[in-house]
Amino acid sequence: MAVLQRLIGPLIFGVFGTAILVGLGLWQLDRLAWKETVLAQIEARIAAEPVWVPMQPSAEADGYLPVRAEGVLGGPELHVLISTKEHGAGYRVIQVLETESGRIMVDRGYIPLEAKDVARAGGAVTIIGNLHWPDEVDRWTPAPDMDRAIWFARDVPAMAAALGAAPVLVIARSEVGPGASDVTPLPVDSGDIPNNHLQYVITWFSLAAIWVIMTAYFIMRMRRAQRIET
Repeated sequence: MAVLQRLIGPLIFGVFGTAILVGLGLWQLDRLAWKETVLAQIEARIAAEPVWVPMQPSAEADGYLPVRAEGVLGGPELHVLISTKEHGAGYRVIQVLETESGRIMVDRGYIPLEAKDVARAGGAVTIIGNLHWPDEVDRWTPAPDMDRAIWFARDVPAMAAALGAAPVLVIARSEVGPGASDVTPLPVDSGDIPNNHLQYVITWFSLAAIWVIMTAYFIMRMRRAQRIET
């Protein structure tokens, strides 16, 4: 009886800890299902039939919206330093598109580092792409090098202010017309949306298993010690 009384505390501690860890794992399973549903919805929206750019688009209502825009590409470029698996280091080219309803920005895609100062075509063009407001800026992001027009993240409001355009960014999938150039499009997708819930599920359930093993080991040692004392 005395042995059982001494084991009650560790047993309660073990059961309580295991229950918490399993609960966290189950919660992350629910979050995983929710995130996969969200990503599927975003992918479906990205691939939908493009519409004309809304008059006053917003990130909340129009994020990832597939759009068509016609106008004239021209003026200065902003270059966002990036590195891709397919192409290596280079820049995203951000440029103004003059449309009938105003000036918006276009992320035309990738150019290699050495092509930064090469003159690119401008003029009338039809852009097919998606509206996007990337969340890339944090407190560690360096300030842009305004002298060389080099940026280290896509900051839509700041880029719009620098180019004198509306804070609207179209990520190009294709360019058609005299203003099109050999920039390699980097179409938007859901790959930049983090989905780490599966790793969290594995982590919490692994910790629960370890907790059970450690509790069992501790109880076995207590029982062994009790036998030795008696």
